[in-house]
Amino acid sequence: MSTITNIDLATDLQNNLKMILAENTKLATEIDFNQVADIIPFIQNADRIFIVGAGRTGLALKAAAMRLMHLGFTVFVAGETTTPAIRNNDLLIAGSGSGTTGTIVKAAEKAVAVGAKVITISTSVTSPLAKLSDHVAMLPAAQKQDHGATISRQYAGSLFEQSVLLLTDAIIQTLWQMDGTPAEELWQRHANLE
Repeated sequence: MSTITNIDLATDLQNNLKMILAENTKLATEIDFNQVADIIPFIQNADRIFIVGAGRTGLALKAAAMRLMHLGFTVFVAGETTTPAIRNNDLLIAGSGSGTTGTIVKAAEKAVAVGAKVITISTSVTSPLAKLSDHVAMLPAAQKQDHGATISRQYAGSLFEQSVLLLTDAIIQTLWQMDGTPAEELWQRHANLE
């Protein structure tokens, strides 16, 4: 292993952060925001919202679940021990770059079987998950198996995972602006057992 100075590491870190931000900025110019805007009524009209995703995409969606709860929605994360059964008039928000992750596809099948709506955030509109969905928001990011660096220089599905976090934050921000609840009121719903 070669010796790298702190200055070299700092420069490398700065350059990598700039690359990551540039990729996300480029992706943001390629998103069909009309497709994303169509998610808003699904959220507003759902009795309850369920979130499902795996790996880093799942972590990004858990962050969205927290913010939806702060906005006053009833939200559950699939797989948690206190998550109830999904039912008619509920909404499943699924995130999967490939749209083929078995556990996520199975969750969507169960949601559809009971009459719940399914919206998906993915890189594919033709996947098994997309075919089960009432709506798909497509993110033009690299999938995990895209090792050619044509869409992203980052490892695996990093750009997709980052864009899920940023996109859901944009959705939350829009919902908050529409709602108009003061931040001080939202703060009362923030976790206090930390």
